[in-house]
Amino acid sequence: MKNLTLLTDLYELTMMQGYFESGTHNKLCVFDMFFRGNPCGNGYSVFAGLEQLIDYIENLRFDDGDLEYLKSLGLFTEGFLAYLKDFKFTGELYAMREGTVMFPCEPIVRVRAPIMEAQLIESALLNIINHQSLIATKASRVIEATHGEPVMEFGLRRALGPDSSVYGARAAVIGGCIGTSNVLCGKMFDVPVKGTHAHSWIMSFPDELTAFRAYAKAFPRDCLLLVDTYDTLKSGVPNAITVFKELIESGQEIRSLGIRLDSGDLAFLSKAARKMLDAAGLQRVAICASNDLDEDLIQSLKIQGATITVWGVGTNLITSKGCSAFGGVYKLAAESDGGEFIPRIKISNNPEKITIPGIKKVYRLVDKETGKIKADLVTLEHEKPDMDKPLTLFDPNNTWRRMTLEAGRYEARELLVPVFTDGVRVYDSVPVMKIREYCAEQKKMLWDEHKRLTNPHEVPVDLSDELYELKQRMIHEARGH
Repeated sequence: MKNLTLLTDLYELTMMQGYFESGTHNKLCVFDMFFRGNPCGNGYSVFAGLEQLIDYIENLRFDDGDLEYLKSLGLFTEGFLAYLKDFKFTGELYAMREGTVMFPCEPIVRVRAPIMEAQLIESALLNIINHQSLIATKASRVIEATHGEPVMEFGLRRALGPDSSVYGARAAVIGGCIGTSNVLCGKMFDVPVKGTHAHSWIMSFPDELTAFRAYAKAFPRDCLLLVDTYDTLKSGVPNAITVFKELIESGQEIRSLGIRLDSGDLAFLSKAARKMLDAAGLQRVAICASNDLDEDLIQSLKIQGATITVWGVGTNLITSKGCSAFGGVYKLAAESDGGEFIPRIKISNNPEKITIPGIKKVYRLVDKETGKIKADLVTLEHEKPDMDKPLTLFDPNNTWRRMTLEAGRYEARELLVPVFTDGVRVYDSVPVMKIREYCAEQKKMLWDEHKRLTNPHEVPVDLSDELYELKQRMIHEARGH
């Protein structure tokens, strides 16, 4: 991965110089990344981008060109620039595993490091995790709309630049897509690449049937024909039927046959095409659809009885139509001058913006009988739920809302795992397709009510008694009560 050290907001560097000049640059601190609301009104989000965050931190260094540029700004002292020559990340980083389903207001990344190091990585960390988590969540949402039918990511040409297309496609596969049209993404991350041909292929031949035959000759094992160039039902589907029958009669090995609809009334056309294919004895030929699809349109098409079985989703997936940004933030939670860590809290007139102080862990509480998530519990670092005892949970914003988990009936699984220790990577890379499998297993732990597209039920994220009391005490102290 290229050196992204200067992928940061200027104020991170000016604060770093301030810490350096004041002699506080080695002060240890703890920052949390978390988010306050799921994108697109979803009932959960998907954590993605960790591998790129790791690459960024491993390549974190100021080269000669970086230092010359910073010097040219006229903002930084010679002493500070000299210090940056040997800069590297020496701290600790914990995070959720990629593909984990996650919920608002719980730490998803925790950084413990000298304050200069923790401060510098803020902007890139948020950029990487926010983007990929957004697209992975959107993809998962699209998959829910198809009821698990295959979805291909087709967004390369509409993505917001090359990096967005590549890493967005990676995230879409984590979220559940079976593959991508983006060949560079396929090469970089060993994910399946998918695609057919354009209308220009058809138009470059004397007629549609000749074009279909030429494509079938070139790709007989997996032949997916675009049938809407001229007239979908009068020429496209009949010509595809002719070519499919010829392929079958030739005795060649065939893995998959299908047609693709890219315009018109997709519900009507798919149902009509299905009848024509079935009447021709081609019941196993798939019907793929594209054309500005998103989860809402797919859900509508399903209600209308569309016979589409494979979905190509591009623009509205790679740009996350309906929610253009993931709202992850990065806040100071504790700091130390060499002794014990002191909790820190940010106070706001907006209650949702008051942070949770202290060094924290996150536990997922899972019902042993069903394997479903009951709640997530945020605790202080030294706490661990005793699964042999009943556990009473309460909503930290509405404390009268309570739930008790019976002893022996639940598991408490710690979600934040070590990624860097003393600046050294300790986290093993996982192939994207394995992350996709893990994400699918994670989503099975959600109830259907959590996965519905409209007004989903929220998974509780509660605080331990000790953490809740710490937060309340610090709020009162900050307010002078």
